[in-house]
Amino acid sequence: MNIRFLLRMARWARHPPSQGRVRLVLGVVALALLLFAIERLVGWPEWLTTGGDPRGRIGR
Repeated sequence: MNIRFLLRMARWARHPPSQGRVRLVLGVVALALLLFAIERLVGWPEWLTTGGDPRGRIGR
């Protein structure tokens, strides 16, 4: 383990983040997981795909 990581853990143990900060981080993580789940279930929309060749080759 890196010494910087241990120092950061010690600082967080002495001065934990506020409840608002914890809620913010959990909300961002939940939003990211929700978007990932929707993308996996529904698929990636065609209108968000870049305009390349569908086979992955450019030009020819």
